[in-house]
Amino acid sequence: MSEQHPIIAVTGSSGAGTSTVKRAFEHIFRRMGINPVIVEGDSFHRYDRQEMKKAIAEAHAEHRNVSHFGPEGNLFDRLEALFREYGETGGGQRRFYLHSEEEAAPYNQEPGTFTPWEPIPPDTDLLFYEGLHGGIVTDKVNAARYVDTLVGVAPIVNLEWIQKIHRDCKERGYSAEAVTDTILRRMYDYVHYITPQFSRTHINFQRVPTVDTSNPFIAREIPTPDESFVVIRFRDPKSADFPYLLRMLHDSFMSRPNTIVAPAGKMGFAMEIILTPIIERLMENRRKGRH
Repeated sequence: MSEQHPIIAVTGSSGAGTSTVKRAFEHIFRRMGINPVIVEGDSFHRYDRQEMKKAIAEAHAEHRNVSHFGPEGNLFDRLEALFREYGETGGGQRRFYLHSEEEAAPYNQEPGTFTPWEPIPPDTDLLFYEGLHGGIVTDKVNAARYVDTLVGVAPIVNLEWIQKIHRDCKERGYSAEAVTDTILRRMYDYVHYITPQFSRTHINFQRVPTVDTSNPFIAREIPTPDESFVVIRFRDPKSADFPYLLRMLHDSFMSRPNTIVAPAGKMGFAMEIILTPIIERLMENRRKGRH
């Protein structure tokens, strides 16, 4: 952790909805005039799209699994090195994963490939990471220790699967059976490398539907925000002004001394009013440290 070069990480599984948190942070950064360096978790995968297909096939033939959730499919050491170097100097190396033809066109590359590693821009105010492993800890790597504010996005697992199945089928052209196979193949890594991160987060946002999601593999549609609540858990309840949050978030209530529940339609707004003072404190500490 570093006052001069703070790091904020948003971590969540594939289909969890981390993009909602990313938009909330973008709004805050714009209002506060903050110049962040954005780091995408996908850029720390070990293999590009074609290499990953080959690695999965080889692993299957050897009766083992490889996934984007676990250490075999990622460069956890490089992620830790970036967090450490940024905290110490404000520098480090990043690259981009090009998901689509639209993203790949400016680089004259194929989609599903990486851009070359390059130094991050100088003179940024903070590093913002969004991806699968912002709080990763293994027997060899501890990236979480360098993160100043770790935010988790973890809908209940059935809802997470519904969102993933719908997204991958609609946006990426996969069949429901193929997405289900991916979920099953990733399960060991999900349990051992994704879920433990949510015990390290400073704040968790968990969407909970109020409709039946007991069989996520046949759900015809994703539950809407109006059909859901968001459960917001603070690791340190002293860090939250709960009376203020209850006033601002209509129909919210506290379910535990460190947990507030609000209508999911207010999730983006809740994120902004919770996260804004946190970022203000990081920036104030940064300014004080420069004098």
